[in-house]
Parts: sequence; C-alpha cells; structure tokens
Amino acid sequence: MTESPIVSESPLLALPDAVASPAEGPDAGLPWHYGDPLGEQRAASTGAAVVDRSTRFVIAVPGEERLSWLHTISSQHVAALPDGTSAENLSLDANGRIEHHFVQTDLDGVTWIDTEPARGADLLAFLKKMVFWSKAEPRDGNELAVLTLLGPDTRRPEVAAALGLDSLPDRPYAAVALPGGGFVRRMPWPTDDAFDLLVPRDRLAGIVTALTGAGVRPAGTWAFEALRVESLRPRIGVDTDDRTIPHEARWIGGPAEHGAVHLDKGCYRGQETVARVHNLGKPPRHLVLLHLDGSADGRPETGEAVTAGGRPVGRIGTVVDHFELGPIALALVKRTITPDTALVAGPCAASIDPDSVPPDEGVPAGRAAVDRLRGR
Repeated sequence: MTESPIVSESPLLALPDAVASPAEGPDAGLPWHYGDPLGEQRAASTGAAVVDRSTRFVIAVPGEERLSWLHTISSQHVAALPDGTSAENLSLDANGRIEHHFVQTDLDGVTWIDTEPARGADLLAFLKKMVFWSKAEPRDGNELAVLTLLGPDTRRPEVAAALGLDSLPDRPYAAVALPGGGFVRRMPWPTDDAFDLLVPRDRLAGIVTALTGAGVRPAGTWAFEALRVESLRPRIGVDTDDRTIPHEARWIGGPAEHGAVHLDKGCYRGQETVARVHNLGKPPRHLVLLHLDGSADGRPETGEAVTAGGRPVGRIGTVVDHFELGPIALALVKRTITPDTALVAGPCAASIDPDSVPPDEGVPAGRAAVDRLRGR
C-alpha cells in the first residue's frame, strides 16, 4: 500500500469562523476555535461538541502476532487485548524515559495506533525496525483521521444515528466499527463522555456535517486542551521533557486504571527504571495543575521554568485559559514542593491546585524491606 502523506492542514479550517491553531504549536493545521472558545469548552463539558484532531499520526499493524509482539516492546499489557478493546501505551528508552505515548485499538484483525503528529514517523520507523521475525506488519495508517466527541449530550440517540450506529460504546476503551470504515472508541478522558472517532479521511468533513446536523457543536483544539489540562492528562513533548519517566507523568497502571504502564508484565525496554521507582523510591517530580494569576501581563511559555524564591523547581507544560478555572497550566515540579509554596511561572504568580497533588502512599514496599534488613 502506498503510504499517505503526513497531514498538514484540516479541511475543517474552511468552516465559518474557523481560526487556525498557532503555527508554532503542536496543533498547527487544525481549527483552534470557531469564534467562541469558552463557549465551545462549555459545550464540550455540558452539551455535545466535536473536535478535529486529524493531524494525529495513525499506524496500522496487521499480522497474527501483532499483539504478542507489541507486548514485548512496550509498557502496557496487550498480549491478550480482546477484539474491540483499546489501551494506552508507552515506548521507553533504555533508561525508562518516555519516547512515545500512543493509544491502540485492536479490531477485526488489525491494531490501530494513533500518536502525536510530530512523533508518528519516528514511532513507525521504530516499530518497523523491531519486527525481526514476528508476524506483524506496521505501516502508515493515515487513511484514517481522528475526531473526538465530548459531552453528556453525546448519549442522545441522534448522535449515534448520525454515525450509523444504534449506540456508542458504554465502557472506557471499548471500540466498535463504523459503517463505511473506521471505528469509534470510548475514552476515559478528558471528560466522562469522550469518544475518539477514527474515520476515513475522505469522509471527515461529511461526518462532521452529519454530527452538527444532530446538534453537535464544532469545537477547536483550545477546548480539548483546556479540558485535558483540567483532567491532568499530559501530552508528550509538551508536558514532558527528555528526562520524564512514567511515574512523573501519572501513566502508571493497566487499562483498568486508565494508565499506560502495567506493573505486572514481562520484560520491556526501560522496565528496570519503572520497577526501581515503584519498589524502592519515588519520582523526583510529579505532574500538577497550576492556577496562574490572570491579572499578569502575559502567560508563561511551554518549557519555561517554575521558580520558588528565585530557584527553579519545575517546568511549565500546556498553558490554557479554561472557561471556569481561568488561566491554568500543567507543570512538572519537584516532589518536595508543597501546595502552599509561592511560585512564579513566567510573568505570573502561580499556585499548585492541592487536589492535583498525588497522594503520599508512604514508603514503597521494596524500600521498607531494605530498611528492615539494614536495621532501620
């Protein structure tokens, strides 16, 4: 099959009032909003909205050993992933640092993977390099494009009918085929009612038209990003850096825990770091939600330092204006920084949302055993 080109611009930019996402950002080529970004967020939270995410890179992996093969080279337990089921997954380097985050869905003999636009070609090259003698055939799958449905009104029968279905999947990560190709899968984030649609690229505009006819509002990437930040879901390369390990980014857990790293599976690259942190220590940083001073002149930039008393204590990730919370950001900060610490991020005073701080689960079991052996 001829490989499709990396998609650089969405046809939905031709919709009325569409404003393009910043050209220097990770969502270049997609609608940022349609003239009412905060109203679009509200619709995605309390009504029904569809977000164009069609620049995500899609990979198809047919082959009878595709799941057992992926199981050996990634962090998630996917060797027996049932048909019509999805999972989040990571590819780590030898030191346990995150190289790729992706969502995979196994359906009708093919595993479909979608990942960040800028990282997809590298992930595909890595997968091809790791096939060796396995019966798996990773290839470009960009004939499918990603849309995301959000909001409680997606439960209305008219929405499913617009897609040619009787109903949408009712369990997180469940997936069903769509008439005419592609599939819909339920996701556990960024809202309680979230569905990814992977649809034939040449039908993308027509499917959005059908959804809007069923009362679904078009929303830009601004809306998706605001709700993603609120839900404490990181985006690789934006909320992570080249030192980030899975524990820092809250990606620990199997599909049942909505994570991307299963702690009870066989060997994979980077497993030693994951096991060491889990059993013997705690991550040096953790991902938190920051509230930013909205009266400041400007906003911090992604990658900028978070400081306390003039000392760097963290790194800013996604920065966004939320329709209810105001200006917020994700940040990786040192684990020792408490919510009452006065912080500065770029031109803004900042504070950690206390509800975003991971609970202290005490001394890891492995560390406690070592301490007992040492008489501590």
